[in-house]
Amino acid sequence: MLGRQSNRRTRGALAALLLATLSPAIAAQVAPVELAPVERRAIVENLRLSGSLRAPYSARLSPDVEGRLVSLAVDAGERVRAGDTLFRLDDELSRLELAQAVAAEHEAVADLDDARRRAAEARRLVADKTFPESEARSREALVERSQATLERRRAERAYAAAKLARHELKAPFAGVIAARNADPGERVDTDTEVLVLVATDRLELDLAVPQGYFQRVDVGTPLSVTLDALPGREIDARVTRVVPVSDPGTRTFVARAEIDNRENRLAPGMSVRATLRLGTDREAEVVPRDALIRYPDGRTVVWVARVDGDRYIVSERRVETGLLFDGSVEIVDGLVVGERVVIRGNEALREGQQVRVIGET
Repeated sequence: MLGRQSNRRTRGALAALLLATLSPAIAAQVAPVELAPVERRAIVENLRLSGSLRAPYSARLSPDVEGRLVSLAVDAGERVRAGDTLFRLDDELSRLELAQAVAAEHEAVADLDDARRRAAEARRLVADKTFPESEARSREALVERSQATLERRRAERAYAAAKLARHELKAPFAGVIAARNADPGERVDTDTEVLVLVATDRLELDLAVPQGYFQRVDVGTPLSVTLDALPGREIDARVTRVVPVSDPGTRTFVARAEIDNRENRLAPGMSVRATLRLGTDREAEVVPRDALIRYPDGRTVVWVARVDGDRYIVSERRVETGLLFDGSVEIVDGLVVGERVVIRGNEALREGQQVRVIGET
């Protein structure tokens, strides 16, 4: 009796040991995977190009009149708004000229009033036949000359006021002061480049596109932009202008896009990598790029998961691929809509292996 109990305990211990030994191997055969469905979508061709950013406006600012620079409100690197005062010239003499012009205008107004009064008096006397008609006409002519004099004086006053205003320069647009080339106290003239102002709120990107794509690039064509200055970030934009002139030397045309830079994180001259997303006017089966496995012999395969009872079983499927775009790949042949492919955990699968689904996109 004791011998049989001892044998049963021995067999139980051996069975437990064998199960403990085999469990890891059995568990290893049920690989955890993530699946994604085969979808039918519009196919997009990604055209990768490079370029550099440039400012839409860059102005070399000089005074409109000659004079001594008395104040500079900005320095290189400062941002300004449209209409901000940038610098002023000494305007003492111009103020005196304006005062003289205003006084001359007042004098002309008084002369005109007097001439009109004298002409009206002459007309009354002529009606009473007590004043020569020729003298009355002379007074009418004096009114016309006085009117012309007043108009000239008003023009002189306006000119003096405009000249005075030109001793102060305001920013023609919002931007950043790129350079300052003069200091207060210097005498400058209309050829002196005092400041350089560059617009940076929106930057332009000109891309040299191969002429074979001319019919496929239009205003509104989407693109994405990456820069070394913003690692890990992708900026979406659209083509705003197509320049319909081809460069015969490079056989390219220009597609221009605008990049929002209101955060002031970019600067003109920065190099850019851009991807134009061009429609192909066709649809096809598409899977995530991570589903593909490429072999040295040129084969491209995916692992297809199918339901077998209450299990998922995978099998290898050779496919023919087309265009790559936005993390997806076009499947020309080998898959149909609705099938599910492995996109994670497909590195070491075996034909007919059972898998455990841990996620599905």
